[in-house]
Amino acid sequence: MSTIKGKVWKYGDDINTDVIFPGKYTYTVSDPAELARHAMEDLDPDFAGKVQKGDVVVAGTNFGCGSSREQAASCLVAAGVGAVIAKSFSRIFFRNAINWGLPALQCPAAVDALQAGQAVTVDLERGCIEAGGQSWKFPELPAEVQGILTSGGLIPYLRAKYQKNA
Repeated sequence: MSTIKGKVWKYGDDINTDVIFPGKYTYTVSDPAELARHAMEDLDPDFAGKVQKGDVVVAGTNFGCGSSREQAASCLVAAGVGAVIAKSFSRIFFRNAINWGLPALQCPAAVDALQAGQAVTVDLERGCIEAGGQSWKFPELPAEVQGILTSGGLIPYLRAKYQKNA
């Protein structure tokens, strides 16, 4: 999964975990398909029904602020989101996203330029976002983080790592 291709879903600043995954479902929903159906429902009721595998969520500052609920990341993965690009992330959301195998990329210039519905390509190995004939670089991901993302999350990464060493 080093290259992600999809369309842009663009939102603003301070998108909190309650609108990414409504708190009322935190203890009642665990099935991935059901998690996907509730992704972004309090912010964008059309999102879950229209998002396609590989689509990219683009947002301003402080994406994923609020509670530490990991469902905010896992519901986006279950819905097929390929990456989240933001000006900045809540540190807990950022870690949860990586744990779930969801690239959380900080690239303010791309956020300013990308438009909702626009086709976008994200190349994790090259550290590059491309759309509309433009490209933007994002900070290189450490090898360990790339391994986690390529494995589909922290648990699959650790399983593979320790099975090799056993």
